[in-house]
Amino acid sequence: MNKLYDQLGPQNPYQIMMKRYEEFKKNFTGDPKEKIQQMLNSGQITQQQYNMAVQKANMIKAFFGM
Repeated sequence: MNKLYDQLGPQNPYQIMMKRYEEFKKNFTGDPKEKIQQMLNSGQITQQQYNMAVQKANMIKAFFGM
């Protein structure tokens, strides 16, 4: 990894984000699309919240060149 990131240590937001993502990915079970649909159907999240999350995810993907 980049030496600058290493020097910043655990306070680096990128490293924290990646660590949390890896933990989430490791512990997630089931079909993600089915889980989202259940959350929408139950009212746990609104369509607007879902749309905003999709927009943010697309921005992050673009930032990382995915």
